Amino acid sequence: MAWALKLPLTDEVIESGLVQDFDASLSGIGQELGAGAYSMSDVLALPIFKQEESNLPPETENKILPFQYVLCAPTSPAIKLHDETLTYLNQGQSYEIRMLDNRKIGELPEITGKMVKSIIRVVFHDRRLQYTEHQQLEGWRWNRPGDRILDLDIPMSVGIIDPRANPTQLNTVEFLWDPSKRTSVFIQVHCISTEFTMRKHGGEKGVPFRIQIDTFKENESEEYTEHVHSASCQVKVFKPKGADRKQKTDREKMEKRAPQEKEKYQPSYETTILTECSPWPEVTYVSNSPSPGFNSTHNSFPVAEGNGSPSHQPEPVVQVADNLLPTATPQDAQQWLHRNRFSPFCRLFTNFSGADLLKLTREDVIQICGPADGIRLFNALKGRVVCPRLTIYVCQESQQAREHQPKHENGDAAANTFFVYHAIYLEELAASELAEKLAQLFNISPRQINQIFKQGPTGIHVLVSDEMIQNFQDEVCFVLDTMKDNTSDGYHIILK
Repeated sequence: MAWALKLPLTDEVIESGLVQDFDASLSGIGQELGAGAYSMSDVLALPIFKQEESNLPPETENKILPFQYVLCAPTSPAIKLHDETLTYLNQGQSYEIRMLDNRKIGELPEITGKMVKSIIRVVFHDRRLQYTEHQQLEGWRWNRPGDRILDLDIPMSVGIIDPRANPTQLNTVEFLWDPSKRTSVFIQVHCISTEFTMRKHGGEKGVPFRIQIDTFKENESEEYTEHVHSASCQVKVFKPKGADRKQKTDREKMEKRAPQEKEKYQPSYETTILTECSPWPEVTYVSNSPSPGFNSTHNSFPVAEGNGSPSHQPEPVVQVADNLLPTATPQDAQQWLHRNRFSPFCRLFTNFSGADLLKLTREDVIQICGPADGIRLFNALKGRVVCPRLTIYVCQESQQAREHQPKHENGDAAANTFFVYHAIYLEELAASELAEKLAQLFNISPRQINQIFKQGPTGIHVLVSDEMIQNFQDEVCFVLDTMKDNTSDGYHIILK
């Protein structure tokens, strides 16, 4: 009560003192975070807070969302109340995401009976890694050449149409789906959380990822660019079976806690519901242009359509030998290493010219690059090609008859008689492969070759099958005869 005995102060003095005290109490906030602490704007920009930045007016915050995405994996029980859920995943394991239509009757009528496009991506949860996402993904690509961060398990998925995966976007897949039909997509995450930690001394905590789904509808130009809904969840990815062990460890820790402590934590749910968030800002992912990746079966083979005339034939893919020359400069050598998927070793060979690399022995390369990549690099340097499984030589019968010379009086053929044969190399040892190679030789479409026969004993025609080709002797010679099919525009080919 001593303060009551002081002389009365004016209102202005009291207000001034209160303001100074309040400012002083706030001045130390955030200093313990160090010089590298994030500003409040950075913190609010985290994906977990993105849903608070929604443009929705306050009165519509509790409205029912048009779609709901459910990841069929349990949440961790070691997450405090009011914190975002965390889900553990196993590397390379297929996990189902159910795509649910949550619209009320009459809501978004423009997509009724139409397809929508959804883009699934795995991104970083930490803001620090989001700033350097491109560099992080490029580093992962160099360490894991040919691998993807995110894949679709197409055989297990239901209701998805035209799935695509752009090879330049390792962490993104997209597909079309009909909201009125049952749709489940199975995804596989191939990176683990510890691959992106700063210090790797063993036992370190892995960084969290986010699985985000953005859904778009068609615009007036029939391009899927109009955003409809986005949602995401926080995950950590472990090596195979590591997620199950981590889930079990969290559950055992919670069981040992006192009942009053357990009340501070969320229960573990059997599935993870993705919560609404802002759409991913990179609009380059939202493109209706064809992207390679998961091709449907009708595009599996480069077979010409239409009448099969030579003018409609696709250009054959010519395998150009990419051999490193001794005259290659260090810059040329670096480009050659990149083209042949040896990017992780570019720093080691920074100053190596083509001649320097070609002088390396097999033991040298294995010691530098390890057994697997070392053997592959040595074979690439030496320009070693894989021999075909079967080689056959063919000659057209019309050419043979034209080049055949008259016989001498003794009945022997002229000494200068020769026939031109063409080499055909087979890898799959299949009748369809032989038909494609013969079609290229005759400059026609493979569809114009109806049947391939082999002339057997007494002149019989035996249908060529995969099993027959597999029993051909290597470097066997055949004379080709063609026979017009009277029932169609195709031909029969006879191997003699």
